Amino acid sequence: MENGSSTTSKKWGFKGNEALTKASANSIRTVLMNIMSKIDPQDPRPTIPLGHGDPSAFPCFRTTPVAEDAICDAVRSAKFNGYALQVGIPPARRAIAEYLSKDLPYKLSADDVYVTLGCAQAIEVILTVLSRPNANILLPRPGFFLYDIRAAYTQLEVRHFDLLPEKGWEVDLDAVEALADENTAAIVIINPGNPCGNVFTHEHLKKVAETARKLGILVISDEVYDHLTFGSNPFVPMGVFGSIAPVITVGSISKRWIVPGWRLGWLVTNDPNGILEEYGIVDCIKGCVNISTDPPTFIQGAVPDILEKTKDDHFSKIVNILREVADICYSKIKEIPQITLPSKPEGSMFVMVKLNLSLLENIEDDIDFCAQLAKEESVVFLPGVIVGLKNWLRITFAVDPESLEDGLGRVKAFCERHAKKQ
Repeated sequence: MENGSSTTSKKWGFKGNEALTKASANSIRTVLMNIMSKIDPQDPRPTIPLGHGDPSAFPCFRTTPVAEDAICDAVRSAKFNGYALQVGIPPARRAIAEYLSKDLPYKLSADDVYVTLGCAQAIEVILTVLSRPNANILLPRPGFFLYDIRAAYTQLEVRHFDLLPEKGWEVDLDAVEALADENTAAIVIINPGNPCGNVFTHEHLKKVAETARKLGILVISDEVYDHLTFGSNPFVPMGVFGSIAPVITVGSISKRWIVPGWRLGWLVTNDPNGILEEYGIVDCIKGCVNISTDPPTFIQGAVPDILEKTKDDHFSKIVNILREVADICYSKIKEIPQITLPSKPEGSMFVMVKLNLSLLENIEDDIDFCAQLAKEESVVFLPGVIVGLKNWLRITFAVDPESLEDGLGRVKAFCERHAKKQ
């Protein structure tokens, strides 16, 4: 051994963070990478990615030239090459406030807006802010994995309430009241729904706000899929009910503009009564973002033009494509008895379907189903257990129509091969 030293006898004072390693093992990206590793490299067919919500790879989902030009103009202006304020540059904060205020009964100010590195950082910030000793948070089941992982990492206790598939995935408000106690800080809702593809009604959202007020908790409303609706229920922002209970809205340009790689999001306080400031939440948010990273300054510099100059025809095009592929998804899945779709998707880019294991042979559970499907058909689904429902599947339909029809056709063939003999 060099210098006569032995690496086996020397003890070092560092070691990996086991909690972080454990948490990342359950992330969507890690699970999907494991499933994709099962794909047969000899299969000449293209892989159909129906497990991850990133439609930007498909030409039919390309973003608007307005957004692309805004980025180029911001870079070429040389005005956005320096550090930004940690809360976000003022023009971006004002533009986001004006954009969100269009759907509210009151006006947001720039001071209500904190520009974040995608919606993911907004989630991390608010969970960190709420993670005082003994605090707990109410999360939906099924839900978005990042809330569970970040809550665990910040030692914020998680309590799950069910979304009810037989009621269009509404919140089980009775369960929410039963779960909450004096240490409950907040309830999380995701609208439009990931992973369920549901859209909450105005009436139901008001009941959520009234329940939050009764319990003395705030509402964290994840609206990253805002306005991506194509069913009977229009999108209603939770901030509409900010006068009933304080609301923290998290969102981004990732989905509506089809640019998840640009990593531009926001955390917004919807609180006309000033409760969040009174209880120190506003100061804590400022403190948290002051010791966090921030999105690139030139992306922030492009935000005003992106939000103000994008034409309605871009949004209509995206919604029309989503409506088309959601219809394809619904009709094709209805042809497969081994998986059940509780309701037709009305928003976002996802749907949850239930596995009928009693109709399948040699399939142990949802993880096994996804692994074997990838190996035999080069189609990728996300096991439902990752989002909170064992033996369910999360499917994204935000791909081009031809790929979706091809992929679900392969799923049908797979299920027919594995169908239990009568």
